[in-house]
Amino acid sequence: MALPVAEWQGRTARLWAALGPALRERLAAASLHDAVLLGCDLLRSEEEEEAALVRLCHQAPTDKKPEAASWYREQGNREFKQGHYQAALRLYSKVVSHEPPGSPEVSVCFANRSAALLHLGHFEVCLEDIARAESHGYPDRLLPKVLLRKAECLLCLGRLQDAQDILGMLESKMALDRAMTTHLTRLKKLSQLKVKLCEERCPEPAREARGGTQGKSEIWEENSSISGASSSLSLSFDAERGRHLVASQDIVPGQSLLEEEAFVSVLCPGESLPLQDGEAAWDTRATNADLYCHRCLRQLLASVPCRGCSYAKYCSQDCADVAWQRYHRTECSLGALLLTLGVFCHVALRTVLLAGFAEVSRLVGWSHSGDEDLQNPEAPDAGAGTRGVPGCDSSGRYQSSYQALFHLLPHTEQHSPEHKFLCTLSVVALCKQLQAAGLEAAVLNQESPQQWSEPKTCEKTSDELSPGLKTVAEGMLRHVLQLQCNAQAITVMQELGPGDGAVVNKKPLRLATAFFPVLSLLNHSCCPNTSVSFSGTAATVRASQPIPSGQEVLHCYGPHRCRMRVAERQQLLSQYFFECRCRACLEELESGVKSVVSIRNSFCCPECRAQMQGEEDILCCSNEACATSASRENLSCRLQDLQQQIKKALGLLRVGKADRAIKMLLKCQMDAGSFLSPEHLLMGEMEDHLAQVYATLGKWQEAARHLKKSIEIVEMHHGPSSVETGHELFKLAQILFNGFAVSEALSTIQRAEGILSVHFGPQTPQIRELQEMKACLSELPRNILQRT
Repeated sequence: MALPVAEWQGRTARLWAALGPALRERLAAASLHDAVLLGCDLLRSEEEEEAALVRLCHQAPTDKKPEAASWYREQGNREFKQGHYQAALRLYSKVVSHEPPGSPEVSVCFANRSAALLHLGHFEVCLEDIARAESHGYPDRLLPKVLLRKAECLLCLGRLQDAQDILGMLESKMALDRAMTTHLTRLKKLSQLKVKLCEERCPEPAREARGGTQGKSEIWEENSSISGASSSLSLSFDAERGRHLVASQDIVPGQSLLEEEAFVSVLCPGESLPLQDGEAAWDTRATNADLYCHRCLRQLLASVPCRGCSYAKYCSQDCADVAWQRYHRTECSLGALLLTLGVFCHVALRTVLLAGFAEVSRLVGWSHSGDEDLQNPEAPDAGAGTRGVPGCDSSGRYQSSYQALFHLLPHTEQHSPEHKFLCTLSVVALCKQLQAAGLEAAVLNQESPQQWSEPKTCEKTSDELSPGLKTVAEGMLRHVLQLQCNAQAITVMQELGPGDGAVVNKKPLRLATAFFPVLSLLNHSCCPNTSVSFSGTAATVRASQPIPSGQEVLHCYGPHRCRMRVAERQQLLSQYFFECRCRACLEELESGVKSVVSIRNSFCCPECRAQMQGEEDILCCSNEACATSASRENLSCRLQDLQQQIKKALGLLRVGKADRAIKMLLKCQMDAGSFLSPEHLLMGEMEDHLAQVYATLGKWQEAARHLKKSIEIVEMHHGPSSVETGHELFKLAQILFNGFAVSEALSTIQRAEGILSVHFGPQTPQIRELQEMKACLSELPRNILQRT
């Protein structure tokens, strides 16, 4: 959640309403500096609010709880015994996160998790967990079975000599555990058999990469004035559009325009169940916080926990150490507060921690002398070639730096007074907690590295916020307000379902919130000429269509013209404090023609199937010869019921009841046809779901037939060269490949590869999979290719 929890928002709203008119007027007109001072005064006199915030934090605990570790271990053992190794793996990771450092149980946790990893075939990671178990003092009496597991992994990885060395160690342990003799004999036989097979097998020649764009490097010449940007772009500035990027030469679709690492990113935690009062029950569901590294955002398999809290998890010890040194040593003890105050406050805190107090203080001080006029050509360190373009350094270069980030507009005077008040109190409350927890020296960079090794304990200090922390609070308030217009969602394509089928279904997932100073230079359009993709914390912008020299390079902030009507888009875009005048909006507003989006997603007449129309509660058939009318509320209820039935059908598929799922989806399809437009997106989704079920059953022709219908509707809504169409074609290629429809599969692969490479580049896993399918099909005998 970007903003604080609803309870804290409600309390600040009531506090705002209780203020006198004069004070509300002062707060509404206050500069960031004055807002922080007023917020400090208010919170000092409102001890009840601070106490309420502490109570709210108890609903999102992040400290380590041995009783939670014990409970998760029981659940994990139960899942393991039932053969549910993936579920056991997740639960054992939760155990590891809750065990305090130095606990004798930590080594057993890693060993238990290594067993699940072995069953899942993750041999390298299994070895890592075994090493962790050994380094944490795994009991000597239990060591033989872990060594046996280690040898088995090494055998599976083909590391036969290493496996033999482990067998030697096992022999030395036999005196401690005679029960290992049978397993050891079996393992020796397996080792000997594998050695013999390796000696007899002729080595296969390495296969060269075939076809497509695999192995090709993208043409890239970095811009001398904009870090991470292509030389085909130039930075411009004017009063209407502010800073923006323009093509300095003709750009072709798929061309890389910008590659930028986030200055700061914070994982969105995902939903979780709050603890109930008096209950020792913990949520077993896996959220973003369990599935992705809290620093680099890589997907987690076997997480490395923070030593101080149960919340932060990392993909490696290196990531954990870097995060600790750069920011987590300060954030660790504040985890519950940061979850309560929301991702925007967390991003703001991490931003100032990464920038360092000296730089924050310098720019905050300059903003006072500059009277917040960030379009002032005399911006600090502005070069002669960039006069009037804020954020550039002394050499005239616009970098992905804190200075560039600081110059993103906070729109202080355009936020509602209530929102500004909420942000102010949240930031001040966070800084007061930093001071109360004895973290002020760390935030102000006044500690030596030797003092960073252990988590902080709370030590109460003065209620008056120190001058240094008031500066930090002002910087943080600026960043929280900036985020409304400049936050970038980092997204990933997440697999739906278990992910073990022949056809992989994916959906986009918001993974993290980040600041990208250079990416923020791109202005919005509802019909953009770029596409943005992410790899970990890095963003890549590519041209999605030809961009002639002199044309502005544009990015869509969210509501694309293909997905939403102009009135709805304009309403959503109001959060960015501008009225969109892009080509798509102007065409719709000036033509007066009803949006094609509303037509395609409309209700249809139950009698003659013509479009139902009207702006009021009663909709009428657009066919003049038909007098049918219907209640909008009634039709909307039917749509909601239909969506619930589709969810139930997908639930049946997940538990292996594919035949029942097909019957339910076909019935849903029939019901939908009686009141939804044939081009309605839900009609396409049902075709997609039917394709998924038939693919599960191995009925490839039926699956392909339904998916082709889905693609027709997706193309109508999103366009034939859209990301959505590319993903659907990727699934169709998988189905045709598995169904041995060679000729059609090859043409579909070619089209999918062309679309996806434009949006994601030539080196993505999907492109590589398409190329592997193409290489496999191309190797078939010529007579089979001709026959198919």
